[in-house]
Amino acid sequence: MSNTKAYAAQSATSLLAPFSFNRRAVEAHDVQIEILYCGVCHSDIHQVRNEWGGSIFPMVPGHEIVGRVAQVGNHVKKFKIGDLAGVGCFVDSCRECPQCKAGLEQYCEVGMNSTYNGYEKDGKTPTYGGYSTNIVVDENYVLKISEKLQLTGVAPLLCAGITTYSPLRHVGVKKGDKVAVVGLGGLGHMAVKFASSFGAEVTMLSSSPTKEAGAKKLGAHHFVLTSDAKQLNAVKNKFDVILNTVSAPHQYATYLNLLTVNGTMIVVGAPPKPSEVPALNLIIKRRSIVGSLIGGIAETQEMLDYCAECNIVSDVEVIDISYINQAYERMLKNDVRYRFVIDIASLKK
Repeated sequence: MSNTKAYAAQSATSLLAPFSFNRRAVEAHDVQIEILYCGVCHSDIHQVRNEWGGSIFPMVPGHEIVGRVAQVGNHVKKFKIGDLAGVGCFVDSCRECPQCKAGLEQYCEVGMNSTYNGYEKDGKTPTYGGYSTNIVVDENYVLKISEKLQLTGVAPLLCAGITTYSPLRHVGVKKGDKVAVVGLGGLGHMAVKFASSFGAEVTMLSSSPTKEAGAKKLGAHHFVLTSDAKQLNAVKNKFDVILNTVSAPHQYATYLNLLTVNGTMIVVGAPPKPSEVPALNLIIKRRSIVGSLIGGIAETQEMLDYCAECNIVSDVEVIDISYINQAYERMLKNDVRYRFVIDIASLKK
């Protein structure tokens, strides 16, 4: 066991503050990673504040983790000391169900073991995340990180990146497809980067006119202001795929009307209230709505390799750990472009 410095929430109403705990010992198939950077996901706020229910305290958030391997178990074959490595949203799964065997561990029928706010496979040991100095994970759930990429921008790929890469690949986005992205935040900015890199014609759909310049800089070819009825009407029946990243309440029907025949809207944002979906909006053009949740280990590694090949990383603002509570408040105001990343060296001071 190793004493680990961290930041944790002690309750749903408390601020994050310094916290120490003992990481479990490194076993035969484990890798211990000294964490260098950890991204800050909006879901961290939801879980710290128990907005989804079932939060376990004390809670050390963080599931966008990059660092260097500091120790390996006797049977580890995939990593050696000094390697760059990453950990995403889960650290284990049942490994036996059809989904796990298909490389879809995120849909494990028993339930994946989340990187934080969960338990290890023993069902007793709480999992603590990346707002900490180190983490111990089975090598089969650790990802290889290229030395080519800027590490600060790699961290959010482990959640924001794979959350958008996976559904775009699943529906087969390719050169010439017309793809729209709803919302330009941590998820949306990665969706624009990936869709444009796949050769699609990308349109940003946003309610904020101030987002146009940023969207085009990221690779969007067009911008539509969704509060302008005339602009929306001009793109009716246009898009093959819409990737909807918005978590605020909104009407799905508005965007369904923009899909062409056989068009698909992929939902990756999770609004707190249901949205009505008129049946005719689907029936008339044989449109579809699908959801998607991160990706499996193999697909996440595929994404990281693709990013290394194409030099794709997230646009980030690096912060000290002591700034985390202010960062949460700024995120709630959409005051970040496009992801906060914690420099864990600040935790070791």
